[in-house]
Amino acid sequence: MPINSFIYPSQVKLLDYEVANSCRLNRGDSPYMSKTHGSAGNQRTFTVSFWYKRTNFGEKEVIMSTTDGGSSFFSIGFTGSGTYVDKFFIYWYDGSSPATDYGYFSTRLFRDVSAWYHVVLAVDTTQGTESDRVKLYINGTLESLTAVYAAFPENHDTYFNKDNVHYIAYDHDSASAALNGYLAELVIIDGTQYAASDFGEFDEDSPTIWKPIDVSGLTFGTNGAYLDFEDSSNLGNDANGGTDWTESNLAATDQATDTPTNNFCTLNPLASGVAIGGSAGTFTEGNTRFAAASAAWCASKSTFSVSNGKWYYEAKKNSDSAGDTVGAGYTGVGYAELQSDLPATNPTNGSGVYSSILYLGDNGWTTNFADGTQWGTPQAVDDGDIIGIALNLDDDEYTFYVNGSSVNNGSLGAGYDGNGLTPCIIDYQHARNFYLNFGNPSYANSSDAADENGYGAFEYAPPSGYYALCTKNLAEYG
Repeated sequence: MPINSFIYPSQVKLLDYEVANSCRLNRGDSPYMSKTHGSAGNQRTFTVSFWYKRTNFGEKEVIMSTTDGGSSFFSIGFTGSGTYVDKFFIYWYDGSSPATDYGYFSTRLFRDVSAWYHVVLAVDTTQGTESDRVKLYINGTLESLTAVYAAFPENHDTYFNKDNVHYIAYDHDSASAALNGYLAELVIIDGTQYAASDFGEFDEDSPTIWKPIDVSGLTFGTNGAYLDFEDSSNLGNDANGGTDWTESNLAATDQATDTPTNNFCTLNPLASGVAIGGSAGTFTEGNTRFAAASAAWCASKSTFSVSNGKWYYEAKKNSDSAGDTVGAGYTGVGYAELQSDLPATNPTNGSGVYSSILYLGDNGWTTNFADGTQWGTPQAVDDGDIIGIALNLDDDEYTFYVNGSSVNNGSLGAGYDGNGLTPCIIDYQHARNFYLNFGNPSYANSSDAADENGYGAFEYAPPSGYYALCTKNLAEYG
């Protein structure tokens, strides 16, 4: 079955259509957008298309919803509990007499936090054939649907496109199902049941890769909209020229450059402490912020790995209520061997963790893959400081920076197995938290320095020849 890979093998070529921005949604902020239509559109025939990169799973996430102000509502998103957890759902509750539940679930699960999914929901209740009334496409492929509730009846009006309030990333009556992820290219069509091929196409050189195309020529209809998220000061801007959507709890820093055409590295909850021997931390801000649990050992690897090339990323130590001070406890950032577990032990005591990790910690310790040799003159990393990590896998060398100044460099050592490294963060017995910036920061830099290919936004310019961890760079240098 065709899937959307987190790497485009052909991305060294110029794509016919590039997606510049996405909107990063962090559930803890209760972010959403809303719009009340001035007049009713077509409630029987419509299409919703969007690209979404999940950062969490096992929780209900609503992409769009609408309500009549009473008990009736319509919503779509990912399920969060029970038999159908992490499946896509389409649900319509008609609260009129007799009240009826209508709805479908996808047959497969969606739990990949490294990839972008393209979703097209195409509805036309005027169709005489039941299976033609609701169509769901994922990455260009028509999905099988399970009618968990009653099937959409012929010629019935849903509440979508009605002259009532519509929401993006909000569950019509509660923020509890807000999104945790990246949303891009959100298209709402009023009056036409389009197919997936109207929004994307398979790559001619890599026919299992589904990619976006220009949608500006589509017929949007009365209440249609196109949100491209390219205006950081107005993320609800309708690029189709209609009335903008109103943002709530969204800021300019919620605009992201992590998109379906240039996917950036993030931390990976599937490769977190629970999976590798320790305790789970908390992942927020599109999996770019990691908060460790107090009095526990926590760790996370990332969604990307590299085995050659030169790479740069930054980690900003964040101040929080737990008190991020140098001293007791320990947090380290760096790279881990792809195939190795991270032991649940104090990383500074020489008890074996050195065989699988290269890191600089916020109490100044550093080590390589050879024998656990620690740097003898610690460089403290205080709240607000930014650690830079430059990894040279062409020569097996590394350099650590603190606030732009080199503080340690050396060779990876003979202990590195050569099978690839992945960015990581580890914490021992202290509730610190860090932002990890792989080129797509969730905080405001003062400089936004890019790499030599023009990708990434860093506080300090990457060294010459070093690149951000994104798919366009990986396709060329990885």
